[in-house]
Amino acid sequence: MNCLVEQIEKVVRECGEILLHADRTSSFVSSKEGHGNFVTVYDKKIQEKLQKDLAVVLSEAVFVGEEEDMHADIHNGYAFVVDPIDGTANFVRDLKASVISVGLLKDGQPYIGVVYNPYLDEMYTAKKDCGAFLNKKPIKVSDKPLSEGIVLFGTAPYYKELNDKAFDMAHHYFKQALDLRRTGTAALDICLIASGRAELFFELILQPWDYAAGCIILTEAGGKIETLEGTSVTFDKPCSVIATNGCKVVPYKG
Repeated sequence: MNCLVEQIEKVVRECGEILLHADRTSSFVSSKEGHGNFVTVYDKKIQEKLQKDLAVVLSEAVFVGEEEDMHADIHNGYAFVVDPIDGTANFVRDLKASVISVGLLKDGQPYIGVVYNPYLDEMYTAKKDCGAFLNKKPIKVSDKPLSEGIVLFGTAPYYKELNDKAFDMAHHYFKQALDLRRTGTAALDICLIASGRAELFFELILQPWDYAAGCIILTEAGGKIETLEGTSVTFDKPCSVIATNGCKVVPYKG
């Protein structure tokens, strides 16, 4: 099945070329429901390509993507769960911190993950029980305690009622850590934990396509991902997420 990972990787890399050569000379942005929630013609273009090309790679898999109202059954057989551009607000501003994320579930559980940052040409991949890789080199989470670690976080920007709690929680973890960062893409943040570049990531609410790929990459790299309530993350509905290298953390109780 490693050839399946390579086929998915090839499709995702081609989508990365679309990102890198985006035409910014005309208006290409519209808004979705929620504060600061954007979609571009490239989100839709990449999702259409992913849906078409991944169907060739694995025809029996259902497809769940961010940019369409799709309600496929992800619990039986294979299911692709994709985010065509994670970090769209970054993409709109040409901040060069956006990724393409493709998770493949098998009977509702993470099986393969591919996350690609075309701006740095960094391809994160993993397959269940086969380890995690960055550009085909094995990766592992760091062994640093949180006191020597970097905290990454998402602000739940589409849910204004959660903003204060998100920053209060960020302060809570910051006080236990070396420093704090905010990239604007959860899929990348989880991969940064997997590759040992940071030690903790959290966000109060995320959609499954934000973490479906990163989840298997992180766990195969030796890390841990769950909800902030200490339960397993869900792939058929949104949930909170905390991802770590396994370091000891004083939980937030605010």
